[in-house]
Amino acid sequence: MDGRFSRNARGILVGCTVGAALVGAFGLAFGEAAVAAGGLVASTAFFGAFALYLIVSERRRHESAEDELQAQTTFLESLVDSIAAVSSTLDAAEILDRTCDEARRLFDASSARILPPGHVSGTDRPAGERMVVPLAVHGELLGDLELARPDAFHRWDHMRATVLADFAARMVENSRLLEEARDREAERERLTERLITAEQDERRRLSLFLHDGPLQSMSGIALMHDAALAALQEGRTEDAANVIENSLQKERDTIRVLRDLSFAIEPLVLRDQGFYAAVRALADQVEGTHRITVVTHVEAGERLGEKTQVALYQIIRESLNQAVRRRPLKIEVVVGEREDGGFQTEITDDGVEERRRASIEAIDERVKILNGRLEIDSGENGGTLVRVVVPPYVAAARGG
Repeated sequence: MDGRFSRNARGILVGCTVGAALVGAFGLAFGEAAVAAGGLVASTAFFGAFALYLIVSERRRHESAEDELQAQTTFLESLVDSIAAVSSTLDAAEILDRTCDEARRLFDASSARILPPGHVSGTDRPAGERMVVPLAVHGELLGDLELARPDAFHRWDHMRATVLADFAARMVENSRLLEEARDREAERERLTERLITAEQDERRRLSLFLHDGPLQSMSGIALMHDAALAALQEGRTEDAANVIENSLQKERDTIRVLRDLSFAIEPLVLRDQGFYAAVRALADQVEGTHRITVVTHVEAGERLGEKTQVALYQIIRESLNQAVRRRPLKIEVVVGEREDGGFQTEITDDGVEERRRASIEAIDERVKILNGRLEIDSGENGGTLVRVVVPPYVAAARGG
């Protein structure tokens, strides 16, 4: 309305100035001095009025522009304060709540809320004018910021709300990434603790095994040698020969136990020939010693990381030892890759169903080192099924 009035007034002044000038020109042309003087005076007066009008209108325009710039500056300062309020927390839910509070204050909205992705407004649609701005980051829609107020929203309101929503979405994404980093760090600490505990338990078991097994055998062999030496000194050569023969057999058994222990700790075939060859050699050993058929499908294990192969080999070895005690006719070992990138190992036998808790715990301790999941159930045809699931990030771990 003011703009239309200003244009009309400007047109009238210009018209009057031109008209007075024309009257003065006609007066000069026809020799009417009074008319010419009056026209010139009138045109000068109208021109002065027009100039004054231009000065006043230009000043008002500058004042209006200055007020608008001041309003823009005030809003930007409020927007900066709102961004600071939103970013003062690292909790995703609190970030969204503060975004609603600040949006309500910035745009004088009667309501502000975060709508989940795919939300369809129904009976809960707010009254008045409504504006919806997406909260998205890296192409992922986190939700929508919905504002409502009695007055209409302008184009610049939408632009400003978009700035606030984009910042809030990035803060939510940062909060999620920080939470994931915290979870990974906590998981790493748990894995480290499990690894230390497992190493301590393994050393303890190894110490007890050496003390109660090979060391006791070596002590017995030493006593047998003393007895043989005493028999030789007394001239009882036949008794000495029998004692030495028995001590040699006991010594060979001890060497075999130590060799098996060395092979179990880190088999050379695993390091030199790979996972499949190591498991197959273990299966051949079980077949030859216990006359049990062992079927292996473990080719997928070659794609595992070095450390994971060693740990999984120990789990398979322990599972086979447990399965042998159930007196089966057949044992099957299968290693396969899962859709999520992890690996699954199944050891199935047709022996007596496993009921001893100690046997399960021995395998579970080794599975915890891999942060895996252990399941023990009945097989399809009876017997026992041992299933070990290894997560993708552990399966891909390489040796240092």
